[in-house]
Amino acid sequence: MVRQSRSDMDAVFGALADPTRRAILTRLSQGDATVNELAEPHDMSLAAVSRHVHVLADVGLMSRIREGKNIRCQLNAAPLREATSWLTGYQRFWDQKLDALGEFLEGDDV
Repeated sequence: MVRQSRSDMDAVFGALADPTRRAILTRLSQGDATVNELAEPHDMSLAAVSRHVHVLADVGLMSRIREGKNIRCQLNAAPLREATSWLTGYQRFWDQKLDALGEFLEGDDV
């Protein structure tokens, strides 16, 4: 397994911080799309969507394949693995804390 450096994970989280980029990734999770197709649901210029695509590609969350005049985009979820792993550790932490709180409250006769 290839480990991302902290700066790589920071870049992934930075890219995910924008709702438009998250929407683009959600769309790509359903299949490849051209930049024009990715731009359709957004109320912004094609150039603005293209900048979002570049950010996602730069951090490795998607790849771009030139097909004549069009650029086909493809999801690459690999960089999300380490981010997901990191978040899962916190999920386990909070699950344990909430389970302990639930047990405490169930045992309390207040």
